[in-house]
Amino acid sequence: MPPEPSERSASDEVDFAQALAEVEGELQALKERYAQVQQDTQLQVELLQRQKQAKNELSQTRNPQLREELRKIKEQLEVIELNLESQLFSWSSLKEPFWQAIRFGGLGIVIGWLLKSFTH
Repeated sequence: MPPEPSERSASDEVDFAQALAEVEGELQALKERYAQVQQDTQLQVELLQRQKQAKNELSQTRNPQLREELRKIKEQLEVIELNLESQLFSWSSLKEPFWQAIRFGGLGIVIGWLLKSFTH
């Protein structure tokens, strides 16, 4: 016996509300990630400029403090690059292409095996 229209409507509304909440959460996460990428990119530009200046100064003077500053700048740049790269994709975004490759790769193997068995 199918559910009453009012029961189905309430269930649909709950499903819609849950889906809407998920979309809003994903949108908020995307906004936060976008802001973080903008901040990291700006900081990266500033650090690269400072690194270039410090290298020029270091070539003119052999200041050990400049060497230490260059080392710290290099470490910060590595962290920023890692942050920028790490969030560009996630394993969950690779899940669908992975399973499609398995599905169609497996299907190709089966078809090839069948064709080979029919030709002999």
